[in-house]
Amino acid sequence: MSKTVTENPLEKFNHYWDKAKQHSPLSQKSAVNISTVDPQGFPQSRFVDLKEVHKQGLVFCTRFDSSKGKDIELNNKVALTAWWDHIGIQIRVSGVAHKTSVQASDQYWNSRSQSARVISILSKQSHVLDDPHALYEQVDNELASNPGRELARPDNWGGYLIEPVKVEFLTFKKSRLHVRELFTKTQQTWSYCLLHP
Repeated sequence: MSKTVTENPLEKFNHYWDKAKQHSPLSQKSAVNISTVDPQGFPQSRFVDLKEVHKQGLVFCTRFDSSKGKDIELNNKVALTAWWDHIGIQIRVSGVAHKTSVQASDQYWNSRSQSARVISILSKQSHVLDDPHALYEQVDNELASNPGRELARPDNWGGYLIEPVKVEFLTFKKSRLHVRELFTKTQQTWSYCLLHP
């Protein structure tokens, strides 16, 4: 039976995310899986770097003209999955993705390394790459000739905020009687229930 709760499940998400990063054996400690639906109706999944989680939602960044950006433009219902085997936790989020503000996108852009900014500008993400060596040379030349130059955020790059409507926490148990906790949002209210493992 579901019950109304005052707890925001994203606070719980942040608790596990912090714990996962502290003990992660991975080099990409903030990687999560984002799933969209393409124009043909096929699910498309890929890993992205989770930038931030606050009470409104979860943030990742990408090019708006990438495959996932185009998918979101057509259908902004998305799913996010975090798999943290080393702490025995899986989290699934269903929600609606919206572009973050220009100011927030600028902030995320400015937090990136110079090489990441250069690649984001020069790479036509998700498009066919006919000459990889030409791209590598462009990147190398830009980094060598202007190592400290400020690079403005391109208009086609920015953040997406996923506003969750469902968040499920799965805590793994050796007994296989895993604990599944489901939070569901209706308007501004969260309800909570347990699911069979």
